Amino acid sequence: MNISLVMEVMQSAAAAAIKISAPILIVSLMIGLAIAVFQAATQIHEQTLTFVPKLLVTAIMLIALGSWMMETMSDFTLHIFDLMLKVQ
Repeated sequence: MNISLVMEVMQSAAAAAIKISAPILIVSLMIGLAIAVFQAATQIHEQTLTFVPKLLVTAIMLIALGSWMMETMSDFTLHIFDLMLKVQ
């Protein structure tokens, strides 16, 4: 196993992690920003007001994008197995 193969695996892992986590993180960030603006405008500073909507939106996103996430992870796993077969 050489350095270029290790770097390829690390690059593929980082790309897969970003590809999977980005949609959920971006939507959660947008919801948090909208709630923060609402709280600043109304001067309501309740902790559960930020937690519950983020939790619900994250759960909805996981349900909606779950099959795509599994497909992405499956492709990554197959890529890793292909690299392992090339090394042998």
